[in-house]
Amino acid sequence: MTIGPVQLLVLGFKQPDFQGKIQEELQRLRDNDLVRVIDALVVYKDAQGNVAALRDSQLTDKEKVELGAMVGALIGLGEGGEEGMKAGAKRGAQAAAERGGVFTEEDEWDVLAEVPEDCAAALIMLEHRWAIPLRDAIARAGGLRLASEFISPLDLVSLGLVEAQEAQALASSEKAAI
Repeated sequence: MTIGPVQLLVLGFKQPDFQGKIQEELQRLRDNDLVRVIDALVVYKDAQGNVAALRDSQLTDKEKVELGAMVGALIGLGEGGEEGMKAGAKRGAQAAAERGGVFTEEDEWDVLAEVPEDCAAALIMLEHRWAIPLRDAIARAGGLRLASEFISPLDLVSLGLVEAQEAQALASSEKAAI
């Protein structure tokens, strides 16, 4: 199993109006092998304080175990060389099979404690499948990632890449979602 770069998105929603559009877009991206949801946790607290939570993943059970083994092997390799890698792979696969995902029920309650009433939060761990060939080409050229950040639309104005009015509208829509 080849794994692409992984990103954790933490999103907030005021008075959410979930209609399945986010899930549809994530599925479209998955169908085109651009991204894959490793694990997702969405929690919602309504105006009366009632809570609901939803967990999802686009990985099969077999892929979850393979990913757990890979992560465990990397941790084990760093801690104890080749023997640590073998032990880590075994423990990682077992943990993935038992947990079923990255986010636990404890994480669910931790997130809920921070969510105000009539709001929701989402934790989405994405694998960027599109970036695998690029990452591999960079590695073959001897390169390594020194930093990686999303750039705010307002920062693009200072570079002259976006008009100020367009950037302000984009930034406002980002802030409105929080």
